[in-house]
Amino acid sequence: MLVKNPSLDCMCVTKDDHCVSSPLLAVVSGLGLGLALIVAIGAQNAFVLRQGLRSEHVVPVVAVCALSDLILIAAGIAGTGALISAAPEAVTLIRWAGAAFLLGYGVLAARRALRPAGALTAGAGHRTPLLSTVLTASALTWLNPHVYLDTVVLLGSVAATHGELRWHFGAGAALGSLLWFSALGAGARLLRPVFARPAAWRVLDAGIALV
Repeated sequence: MLVKNPSLDCMCVTKDDHCVSSPLLAVVSGLGLGLALIVAIGAQNAFVLRQGLRSEHVVPVVAVCALSDLILIAAGIAGTGALISAAPEAVTLIRWAGAAFLLGYGVLAARRALRPAGALTAGAGHRTPLLSTVLTASALTWLNPHVYLDTVVLLGSVAATHGELRWHFGAGAALGSLLWFSALGAGARLLRPVFARPAAWRVLDAGIALV
């Protein structure tokens, strides 16, 4: 029998009037929360989508984003979230560094949107070097202050409510990240007919700049 345990804020299995957490339920819970946090409009998702549309370094970009989330989720479960909460100056530093980077990234996207000559098609255009692409994906992940609040603090806090099964919860959240970025990068090809027109790329870049 499945019941809701108010103290743990998660589903559990009752056995002899005792609440025993289910590993599967912990994984599913982590998967659900992980997807809820990551499936949102943001510069990182927009970048993965853009790389998928260009068929450019998609696997490395997906790997960087998913692996980064895995590291951050593990750090949150290990207790780094409490450390960050106790050192607000670190969060402030990350916030300003991230703001500066995202501002510059937004300006570049705006320039592409305003210049028809800078619009790219899915099968043409100058290919960005792998190292530059990986560094951009890393910066969009690690310089975003929200990633620390979501994956380290929030996911770490919720995982703690699962007790000994907190790592199962974390595995579910990490799986959600991997599934989302893989689907976003690989599924972007379905939108290629739309982005065969330069005007569509200008709209995408304008949206990235606004985000």
